[in-house]
Amino acid sequence: MGSLFSEIVAFPNLMLAAKRAARGKRFRPNVARFSLQLEEELHALRQSLTSHSYRPGSYRTFVLREKKPRLISAAPFRDRVVHHALCNVVEPIIERSFLFDSYACRKGKGTHAAIERASHYARRFGYVLKCDVAQYFPSIDHEILLRLLSRYLWDEEVLWLVKTIIDGSNVQPDATFYFPGDGLLTPVERRRGLPIGNQTSQFFANVYLNGLDHFVKEELRMPGYVRYVDDMLVFDREKSRLHEAHVAIQQYCESLRLRLHARKCFVAPINVGVTFLGQRIFPTHRRLDAGNIRHFRRRLRKYQAQVRQGDLSLERVRCGVQSWIGHAKHADTARLRTELFASEVWVLSPGDTTERMMAD
Repeated sequence: MGSLFSEIVAFPNLMLAAKRAARGKRFRPNVARFSLQLEEELHALRQSLTSHSYRPGSYRTFVLREKKPRLISAAPFRDRVVHHALCNVVEPIIERSFLFDSYACRKGKGTHAAIERASHYARRFGYVLKCDVAQYFPSIDHEILLRLLSRYLWDEEVLWLVKTIIDGSNVQPDATFYFPGDGLLTPVERRRGLPIGNQTSQFFANVYLNGLDHFVKEELRMPGYVRYVDDMLVFDREKSRLHEAHVAIQQYCESLRLRLHARKCFVAPINVGVTFLGQRIFPTHRRLDAGNIRHFRRRLRKYQAQVRQGDLSLERVRCGVQSWIGHAKHADTARLRTELFASEVWVLSPGDTTERMMAD
């Protein structure tokens, strides 16, 4: 058994993986059943991994409708333990190769750190190139992903587990694109797509575009760059350099069998603002994106109706509202928050008392 694989299937690592997979979900029936006989379940799981008889189970899927419909795939809890066990060991190895300005699903990073970094560059440079990959997760090519991962993972048994997880991906939304050299059936013959919702999918998605990060910074030598999953901002003082970078990034993405979203990629002066991760970034300030505000207004109306019908407690509403306020405070929204909540009165039940939601 390879040394790296031994670390993954070691009982303490499986125990830690089960703890992390259960975080915030301990009372869900499938998690509770697994936890009831935790040691026996983990020993059985370890046996299936070491004998290479492990096979992923079926995904439960649902559609999340926010800005656009997204297919979310929930793996069985047993498989989520395997995902965490793998990432516990291999993520620190590959993490060292990631650039500073890759912000998704990394310790000490996240959306707000990415927005702060983009604001820093907005104050320094006059122009920005915004790039967005069309249908990123459904487009990730399995063969290319395995080749990229094999550059870091020397253990054949670890690569077997990685391939087993990737091959166990469920069918994703159609992302049929043709690239130079393709035959008529090439997009059908190549397996692609990772399920949104897996710990491994988030990590693999970072690995897939890690080479692009290095290409932009080290070969194109662009001075300002921020990436969060498949959303990228590139900054420079010269507009012509950004147009050249756009072409080069597009060609690099094609080598990964990815297509940039034609309508969402453009070069613009930074003083007109650029939308990134739900905020509109200017050199001097930040605003919430209009779509984010509209979505939250709809959510407030939904909360109001659910509270009146007795389907939602005021405490749950308060948690949801405070979560949004926490995000909104990272932009210049003091006046907006005052206006939003000045007239919001929440009815606990028909004919009962009311309470006003506060903006801070």
